[in-house]
Parts: sequence; structure tokens; C-alpha cells
Amino acid sequence: MEITHKLFGVLSSGEEVFLYTLRAGDLSLSISSLGAALTALYVPSRKGRADDVLLGYSTLDSWTHNRTFMGVVAGRFANRIAKGRFSLDGKTYCLRRNDGENSLHSGPGGFDRKVWETESYRHEDGIFLRLELCSPEGEGGFPGNMTVSVTYGLFPSNEVSIAYEAHCDALCPINLTNHAYFNLKGEGSGSILHHELLLNASAYLELDGDKIPTGKLIPLADTPFDFRQMKRIGTDIAKVGGYDHCFVVDGAQAILRPCAQVFEASSGRIMRVFTTQPGVQFYTGNFLDGIEGKLDSVYHQYDGFCLETQHFPDSPNKPQFPAALVGPDKAYKEQTLFVFDIQTN
Repeated sequence: MEITHKLFGVLSSGEEVFLYTLRAGDLSLSISSLGAALTALYVPSRKGRADDVLLGYSTLDSWTHNRTFMGVVAGRFANRIAKGRFSLDGKTYCLRRNDGENSLHSGPGGFDRKVWETESYRHEDGIFLRLELCSPEGEGGFPGNMTVSVTYGLFPSNEVSIAYEAHCDALCPINLTNHAYFNLKGEGSGSILHHELLLNASAYLELDGDKIPTGKLIPLADTPFDFRQMKRIGTDIAKVGGYDHCFVVDGAQAILRPCAQVFEASSGRIMRVFTTQPGVQFYTGNFLDGIEGKLDSVYHQYDGFCLETQHFPDSPNKPQFPAALVGPDKAYKEQTLFVFDIQTN
């Protein structure tokens, strides 16, 4: 196991950005201090070849223009908040809007645009990179002074863990997720529609025309959203115009439990996802529109998929949803685990 780092570049603000690489088992994981972003993940195939399975960019300048949120940690509140506002303890808070009338991933200047403080270390059987950020009261329109940390861990058992933690001196909505785009055949290798997906979910959140949850949970049976058995991502995608929906993860919230499994036949790669979070946003890269990626890669619609473990979108405006709050007497702690394997035949 080893951890290395180098200067990735310097922003126009004068802030230095560092790139860390963690190696353990058969995996190599790279992380940028800008946006706490996952920039590369090399995973072997059944033929022994290691490919980078994350979409992204090669240069820091490209990462600063990351309009599709590739690989970053989104916050304070990932996903959408309707009309860019919510009320808490009788007070209405107005957020920055960047998705029509809505706030998406907390609008411009969210956690994905910040340079995080870093600390790398080894502990027991893994190697870790901890990134921390302080968000002052009023930033993005949110209440309270918040301290957030994201810790990435890499293990010889070919597991990648993400642990989120936050504390705030006032009650505040929170929803942290990583927005990695995966292609298990390898980034730049084309469509993910042939990947097979299983979701440990029996319902998804119904959306209105602005992709805001109505508050209704829809059972998956007899719908194009039913991934309770392994199914190619492309099987029913034309019926829904691309997936960008939050699924309700089966099992008890706050317990690390199975969330999803993905299989890519040509490489034999398998990715299993576990989470403590109540939901997972399954997104199929619907708005990838010829984006220039790593080296000579160009990313088009359906060239990557996201499994963003998280609380439900618009939770601050939906009291029937699981509470997504942090405050003086309530810490925020969530975990997600990715486990990689190979089908040998």
C-alpha cells in the first residue's frame, strides 16, 4: 500500500491544488483537493489489464470548468431543492439557483468549487485521504457555520470507502454525495447501455416536470425502473428518456447495506455498492454532449453512469422524507462502500 501526491496546479486565486494517488490491492485511486474529486480509478479486467473506469479530465484547467460535476463531492445539499428555497424554524432561506428556478447541488460556488484541506494516513488494513472544508454562515444562502470532512479509504481487498461527516453550529439541511461517472469498460470506451445493473430498491421517487419529487414513492414492479433483477441499463431507457431518478434503498437507514451491483461483460468487472444513506440517484449521463475528457476521450450521452448515494432530493421541503439535517446537537455521518471483483469466465 502506498500514498503519493504532487502539485496539480495553481488556481487564478493563487490556491494550490494537489493530486493524491492511493494504491492498494489491484486498485489505484486518484483524488484532487479541488472539489474532493475522484479523478481516476484503475481496476483490472479478467485479462489483467487495468483501465481507468472514471470519466473526467486530464488538466486542472478542465476540472475548473467541470459543469457536469464529474467526480466531485456535492454540497451543502446535493441534488435539487425546489425554487431554491426552504423554511426552517419559521425562517425562509433563499439559495442560489442554477437549474431553472431550482438549486442544483447548492448552486454556483458549492463544495465542488472549493479547495479542501488534506491529510493522508494509514490505519490498520487501509490507506486514507481525509479532506476537510469549513463553510461559513450564509454561504450559498444556508444557515450556520459548518465543518465537513470526506475520507476516502482504499483497501487491499479492492474496496473503496467514502465516509462523510459534518458538524454545524445551527440547524441546517445537508446532503453529501460523490458524483463519479463510471464506465466499467473503461472511460472513453463508449456507451454504458450494455452494462447490467441491479438495484436493491423497491420504489423510486416520482418527479414533476422540473425533476422535483412530488413526495410520492412509486413501486418498481411493472415499470421501466425495475432493476430488482440484473438488467441491461439500455433495456428500457428509451421509455424514460434516460434515468435521473432517486431510488429508495431497501433496508434500515444508517446501516451499511447493499445498494447496487453493476456488471460489464467484456471486461468481467463487477462493482458492488453499499451505503448507509436512504437513497441512490441513478443517472445515465443524459447531458453529456460531446465533452472533451481525458487524453483524447470525448464523452457523449450515456457514456457514463452515476450511483450517487444520498438523502432524498428536496428533503427540506418534504417533511415526509427522512430528515436531512445537521445541527449543534445532531452530527451528520454517512458511509458508502464500493467493492470491485472480476467474473473470470
